[in-house]
Amino acid sequence: MVTAISYDPRQNLNLRKDHGIVVVEEIEGLIKIYNNGHIERPPIVPNVPPNSLPHVTSKDVIFHNPTNLWSRIYLPTNNNPSKKLPLLIYFHGGGFSVGSAAWKCYHDFLSTLASKIGVVIMSVNYRLAPENRLPAAYDDGFHAITWLKNQAMVNSKEQNWWSSKCNFSIMFISGDSAGANIAFHVAIRLNNMKPLCLKGVILIQPFFGGESRTQSEKYSVQPPYSALNLSASDTYWRIALPVGSNRDHPWCKPRLSSMKFPSVLMCISEMDILKDRNLEMCGVLGDAGIKVEKHVYKGVGHAFHILHNSPLSQPRTQDMMSHLKAFIYNQ
Repeated sequence: MVTAISYDPRQNLNLRKDHGIVVVEEIEGLIKIYNNGHIERPPIVPNVPPNSLPHVTSKDVIFHNPTNLWSRIYLPTNNNPSKKLPLLIYFHGGGFSVGSAAWKCYHDFLSTLASKIGVVIMSVNYRLAPENRLPAAYDDGFHAITWLKNQAMVNSKEQNWWSSKCNFSIMFISGDSAGANIAFHVAIRLNNMKPLCLKGVILIQPFFGGESRTQSEKYSVQPPYSALNLSASDTYWRIALPVGSNRDHPWCKPRLSSMKFPSVLMCISEMDILKDRNLEMCGVLGDAGIKVEKHVYKGVGHAFHILHNSPLSQPRTQDMMSHLKAFIYNQ
């Protein structure tokens, strides 16, 4: 029997005595959810506009008019202009409930990534929980891929600035943390997307879970610069999964059956509470006959590649970018 998640009135309760409003869920500094439905997301990370840098140009485009969803596209300008580049779709992290493709940390990381490894990147902005619980983010990711398929077929003048430089037959889906979870579940949905051709899936510290605790969840000592602890992880799942579900839900703990799935690159942080989940997923994918390449980055915690608040973050990020480049250009 699956036990449903429910709010514990003894946990995470704060009162605003002036109005008698109760905070029913909170991740400090990131999100507060009140019993009247009000949600606060403090601007802990600044949003930045797209821009043109010496080696990369970025612009925002709407990809789904009904929901007004948009993505930020990055085009490196330091490559051979006659050579078409691979396409990388990227989903930002944030526990499905915070974050944006406009966050400065993601804009800086993806600008650098596009320039250094020579890929066109589509950074997808998706709807957030709890206003839009899963599978909303998966639906949005699929809409983004469908839009790309249409762009590859119609070659519109409006999008020609990047689409003319893009090889749609060499496509990769990626993301970090909750974004990697989204990338995984979107990749599973893809079927007959020609002229798009999915060559690989890149999962950076993917956010998976389960009711039973792993060793790294129970015993790993989190560095002060890590972006995820066990309490926050549980909260993210409570507010993202369908009401009445628990962490054994297949969107949290995937069940793999026979399916066609391309090669996977798994990027794991040694000091991340998700380390064992990520290693476990490597085994599950391998047992399903899927080629998996994995790298464990020593001495760093969750989201080290965007936080850069550890002495080891920068060199480990450079290592990861090198692994991404090799994976993309060797498929």
